[in-house]
Amino acid sequence: MKSGKRAGIGMAELMLLLVAAVWGGSYAVARQATQQLPVLEFIALRFGLTFVVLLPALGPLFRDAGWRQGLAAGGLLGANLLAIFVCETFGVSLTSASNAAFLISLCVAITPFAEWWLLGQRPARRVFWAAGLSAAGAAMLSATSPAALSMGWGDALMVVAAVLRAVMVCMTRRLAGRHTLPALTLTAVQSGVMALGAAAIALVASPWGGAWHLPPATASFWWGMAYLVLLCTVFAFFAQNHAASRSSPSRVSLLMGSEPVFGALIAVYGFGERIGPWGWAGGLLIVAAAWWVTLPPRERSSRNPGVPRMEVPVRSP
Repeated sequence: MKSGKRAGIGMAELMLLLVAAVWGGSYAVARQATQQLPVLEFIALRFGLTFVVLLPALGPLFRDAGWRQGLAAGGLLGANLLAIFVCETFGVSLTSASNAAFLISLCVAITPFAEWWLLGQRPARRVFWAAGLSAAGAAMLSATSPAALSMGWGDALMVVAAVLRAVMVCMTRRLAGRHTLPALTLTAVQSGVMALGAAAIALVASPWGGAWHLPPATASFWWGMAYLVLLCTVFAFFAQNHAASRSSPSRVSLLMGSEPVFGALIAVYGFGERIGPWGWAGGLLIVAAAWWVTLPPRERSSRNPGVPRMEVPVRSP
């Protein structure tokens, strides 16, 4: 059966590729920024600025009769996102940006297992194979040779972040029926929660009398912050929603799955990182497993159309 969607690459698909490239570059940019500002203070600043940019999107929160439920859902999801970004940002500060970009895509293979645990939906058989390939790829990516299989703290934190992202997808689906807020309003609430949470943790974790660091006045830091706030959040959110309504879910999944490849290429050619053949093989194995999981199960859906397709986890905010 032919779909009504266009077969070629149109504006929607180009926007998705641009979002994937923008998000792929965020790991290297965040790594550079956290060398100039402590991680928790960096997160508080990044999402505080994001919250300010998204203030106009808070209007529906005050007009919606169910604002309490929306605020509660946004707070819970914001707390989960804070945990994700703490792991991601500490992780990328302790490992290479290329490793971080590849390892975070493990969430695609982990999500079906989170669905099984939280939503009672058993994953298809190929998901188990894909998860095994992803695990092998993660081990290869963290090693310099077959005889040196190991995982550093930064790599381990990125794996934890991938698990939390998978949980986030299931939480978002479960809480979707409890509020009627627009997605951008929910993102604004989440950003506010993350900024306040990161600032509170930074204050508690700092020694008594420890001074709050002022952001550096360097142009590179603020260009990086503008990149993360305006491109990785505001533009990417708009482009993702615009394209999702104009392209098939499978095409969206495959195009967004190119994020770690862009991340590795930007880290190598833009920031001078080096990836050996063993690392490239492991990273591409993770990406291949993620793409395999997101392919639509045509034969199964034709025999049993009631079986739900897996939703691909996307980054927010």
